[in-house]
Amino acid sequence: MIALITGGSSGIGLSIAKELHKLGYAIILVARDLEKLKKAQKDIGENTEIIELDISTLENCTKLYNMVKPKDIDILINSAGFGLHGKFLEQNLQTQLDMIDLNVKATQILTKLFLNDFKEKNYGYILNIASTAAFSPGPLMACYFATKAYVLRLTEAIAEEIRQEHSKVYIGCLCPGPVATHFNDLLGVKFAKAQNSDELAQFAVAKMFKRKMIIIPTLNHKLNAFLNKFVPTKVLLKANYNVQIKKINNAKKNK
Repeated sequence: MIALITGGSSGIGLSIAKELHKLGYAIILVARDLEKLKKAQKDIGENTEIIELDISTLENCTKLYNMVKPKDIDILINSAGFGLHGKFLEQNLQTQLDMIDLNVKATQILTKLFLNDFKEKNYGYILNIASTAAFSPGPLMACYFATKAYVLRLTEAIAEEIRQEHSKVYIGCLCPGPVATHFNDLLGVKFAKAQNSDELAQFAVAKMFKRKMIIIPTLNHKLNAFLNKFVPTKVLLKANYNVQIKKINNAKKNK
């Protein structure tokens, strides 16, 4: 049994890799930072392979797929991604496009490639990592929220296609709230009630094997996701703007 985890050198990806390793899976970690990959490999232990690769291009996603295809992957975790705070017009355009390439395009490409193999053998698990950000618009994190909404809706639609075909393949989407990982350092913000990534991973893996399509880890975040369906968009926009501007201002004060 083999699990492939992108973005597996840190954060949620690494925590999920550790959880699957405990369950007896051989692990393949994919990320761009070789030193972090080596550390993650050491932390997880035996039966852990690392691949240093930037998967933000079609060429490299295809390269990765061809590298691991002979190993007959059982689980794909699409965890690679990053976020960016700030006003849309003030953010670097190339950075925004890089985010779309990694958060959206890489997830779509790898999902398509591995799903085809999984359908042929009528077995396999794909877990895409989105966020509770997927359930509402996100001023001051516009591009990030939009990428996660794409991942969520893509996963839901594919899951229904698979269900209609009576396939035994699973595809689901993990939608965590703030998690205590290196991701927050990259954003330059800290969350007062960030969830522990190892606890999140344990919850997510358990729900994945129970074939839960949308995995939201806490009652509070489940309630927020539900209520977002009924709150007027203008109200959501104003509320989310106020939340993000407070985080940005707090980050500036703490520098």
